[in-house]
Formats: sequence, structure tokens, C-alpha cells
Amino acid sequence: MAKAHLESPRESVIPAKAGIHFDFDNSNLDPGFRRDGEQKHEQTLRGRIHVKHGYPFKSEHFSDKGEFIVLTPGNFWEAGGFKQQAGKEKFYDAEFPTEYLHKRGDLIVAMTEQAAGLLGSMAFVPEDNRYLHNQRIGKVTATSDDVYLGFLYYAFRMQSVRTQLSNTASGSKVRHTSPERIYEISIPLPPAADQKHIAAVLSALDAKIDLNNRINAELEALAKTIYDYWFVQFDFPDAHGRPYRSSGGAMVWNDTLKREIPAGWVDDVLGNIVENLDSKRVPLSRQQREQRSGSVPYYGATGLMGYVDDFLFDEDLLLLAEDGSVMDDRGKVIVQRVWGKAWVNNHAHVLRPSSGWTVDLLYHALRDVSAVRMMSGSIQKKITQDNLNATRLLVPPESLRRSLARSLRPIRERQKEASEESAVLTRLRDWLLPLLMNGQVRVAPSSDAASAPALEPVAEPA
Repeated sequence: MAKAHLESPRESVIPAKAGIHFDFDNSNLDPGFRRDGEQKHEQTLRGRIHVKHGYPFKSEHFSDKGEFIVLTPGNFWEAGGFKQQAGKEKFYDAEFPTEYLHKRGDLIVAMTEQAAGLLGSMAFVPEDNRYLHNQRIGKVTATSDDVYLGFLYYAFRMQSVRTQLSNTASGSKVRHTSPERIYEISIPLPPAADQKHIAAVLSALDAKIDLNNRINAELEALAKTIYDYWFVQFDFPDAHGRPYRSSGGAMVWNDTLKREIPAGWVDDVLGNIVENLDSKRVPLSRQQREQRSGSVPYYGATGLMGYVDDFLFDEDLLLLAEDGSVMDDRGKVIVQRVWGKAWVNNHAHVLRPSSGWTVDLLYHALRDVSAVRMMSGSIQKKITQDNLNATRLLVPPESLRRSLARSLRPIRERQKEASEESAVLTRLRDWLLPLLMNGQVRVAPSSDAASAPALEPVAEPA
């Protein structure tokens, strides 16, 4: 069988960066093609897995700190994967049956749709003897050698599986599934060895994405340390290169901000610092996004929601959550930085910095602003344009702003590089997922033990 270099549907990637060698040309692949010219045979999960209900932990024993964390549907990402809840954990301070204490690598599934699209999300528990198996979550174990749990995790990311779960779920407002309903889910089940190879390819992509995320988190912490040193502790370099405040730099009282600030600094309202581009926003429903799937990031109030086929903006901008979730776990406003082509819905304010300011500087300045200062509404919290524009910020001299911006620029460029690579790898993973599951693409194990498996198209039947 002839082999060639693989490209993603819309742009080239460097697969070696993900630790994988891909070996086929997607131009030879017919999206409607199946092995032997037919849909790959699917089988139910009944008799192949067991789904165990969790324990009904009593809310009166929940605490803000402790040793053991009670898992909830909030610990799942919608597409799948374990979601840390830093600052929002529910600890348990009473006795419980030890069989409900998770081990690292346990596969769990969300059986309650706490948020749209969450039903059926799967995740692997990341740590030993830390997390508790709650009643709204199922623990999945294999009862047959023909199911590999790593493969099952990715199978449950497929839309066809989620649709089956949704169609059989009970409840009108909050949807629920059950072990019996999960057993009736039909998925493609190739031989176990093939399942392991498929999971290895997809998990290698996820591992690289996770590495990029951790690199960006470290870079973010570094940038914040530098920003805080200059503009929070006020130890920016003075005229002699010494830390300003620690070296006795003059400080003056600011009546508006109710604190001391360096001499020569002022305060101003945000409305004078940014240009608001909210009028250019256009919301798209989930169905519209699916119909317009593409490579342009689509953002909501708290983050990336998917990819679409067109853009509304093409520059460096700030997004600040307008309604819904407007506050992070520190009580601060939720701020995002975006760059390049992007589509933004109507749940995030779109802000362009004025002259003398950069997206990076405003991002760090706004991340320390209390959300309560901006919010209005008793039930549905909202940050209005009026409240946004009236928020006052500390304004350092322009020369200092430009100097700090230059110092932060290399850090931000490295973050962009990692984020862009992760975006490509994410689209590649999601594109490969149904092809691998349906048998349109198969994993060919390498004869060289040091090499990763290769991917090759399934030959079209004569």
C-alpha cells in the first residue's frame, strides 16, 4: 500500500511534534467510504462493561477544605476529559465506604446533564486516593477482553454516541442516563489490539495538547509575576535602574482609588482606555455552528466554544464576560485574549485597547478587578457597557507601559505559538476520531519498536 504525508483538512501540521508519524494522503479518502463499502459493524456495550453508581455523600458533611474531594458533573469537560475545579471543590469530612475512593486511572462518566452537552462525557481520574465516587457519576470497568477503556473514552466523544445517550435520557429539565441505557449504546468495536492502537494515536495528540497547556500556564505565571512587580508592588525600574518603591520612590495618596500610587501616575475610567466593539458581535446557535464548522475560533463568555467557517474580527483584542458566568474562582472578572481571525458571540464584551495600551497590559490589569464592582442584576448577573466603561483603572506613564509591554512580548509570542499548535492538533484529533472509529483509517503498527504507529487509508474494495 502506498503511503504519503498526512495533512489536516484545512492546514498542514507537523505531526512529529505530537510524537506521531502519520502516513497517508487524505486526498485519497472519501468521507462516505467504509470498510468493504459498508458501514463498519457496531455492537452494544451490554456484557462488555459495568457501570457502577456512586455513593450518596451527604451535603451536611461538605467542607471548603479537607483531604477528599467529592466529584461532580462539573469535573467533566463537555467533550470529555477531567476538569479541575480549583477553588470550587467540595471536600468531605465524614466517614465513607472505602470502595468509593477512586484510584488513578479510573474511568468515570457523567450520568447527569448538569450543563448542555455534558451527558455521557468521560474522564480518567488523575490521582490516587483523592477523589470520591459521587452518585451522579458512573465508574466504568471492562468485563470483557474485547473492550479497551482507552478506546471507549474516545468513542464517547463521538456525536453518534452522545446522540444515542440524549435520545434515551430521562428528565425534562435536567437529563439523566443510567447504566442500563449505557449498556445499549452501539459503537464500532474493532479487535482489542486495534482499539489500543487507535487510543494511542489519539492520546498522543492529547498529551501534546496538555503539555502545551502546562507550558502556557507556567508562562502565564511568569508574566503575572513581572506585571505585579512593576505595576502592583510598584518596583518598576527607576531612572537609575533600581526598584522604584523599595528604593524610596515618591508615593502619593489617590482619593479615587483610596490608596497610595507612584508620583506621576493617575487613574482613569475604562471607557477612555478601550474602544468597545460589541456592535460587531453575532451569536450562533449550536446547530448553526455545526453547520458552519471550520477553522476559525468561536468564543463565548468564558472561552473557546468551537470553530466556524468565517470571522468577525482579525486583530489582537480583549474579551470580557458580559453575562452568565462573569466571575472566576477568585471573584475577578473573566478576561480572554484573542488574536487573528475570530468569531465572538453576544456573551462577551469585545474591547480594543487605545493608543499607548496593549492587550497584554490591559489583560493583566483587568484580571485583578473584582467582578462585584462591575456586576448588576440579582438573579442573572450581568456586566453592562455602562458599568464596564465606568470602572476605574490605575494608569502608569506611557513610557513605563511601553517598556513593560516590550518585556512581556516574548512570553506572549511563545504562548501564542503553543496555543496555535494545540488548536491544530485539536482539530486534527477531532477529524481523525470518526475516521479511526468507523474504519476509514486504520493504524498500521510500525515494525520499528522505536517508532509510533502509522496511519493509512483502508483500500477501496474492487
